[in-house]
Amino acid sequence: QVQLVESGGGLVQAGDSLRLSCAASGRTFSRYTMGWFRQAPGKEREFVASISRTYGNTYYSDAVKGRFTISRDNTKNTVDLQMNSLKPEDTAVYYCAAAFGRTTQGMSTMMGIDYWGQGTQVTVSS
Repeated sequence: QVQLVESGGGLVQAGDSLRLSCAASGRTFSRYTMGWFRQAPGKEREFVASISRTYGNTYYSDAVKGRFTISRDNTKNTVDLQMNSLKPEDTAVYYCAAAFGRTTQGMSTMMGIDYWGQGTQVTVSS
């Protein structure tokens, strides 16, 4: 069992930066591919970024590539999302997720997600 708790959301202006963090419970964190997803009002949840279990291989959606960076620390059981050059269209609830046995690209399909966090709101004003 893995519990995920996100933090770091808030209200920022376009062009600002924000760092989200996800803290995971349990001793098996390093076995999971980790990812971030988001859901804007009236839209479906979509993939943002993922990171492999130990080698740090990453995968990003085209919408955030070059602006967002995902990282993880297996000693602290955390996965972060550094968001730079934020745009109003980045406004959404951001969710942390864990998937066992998935590749970083495979996680982007949202299939095989084992655990979700409760989400944290990010609002970017223009």
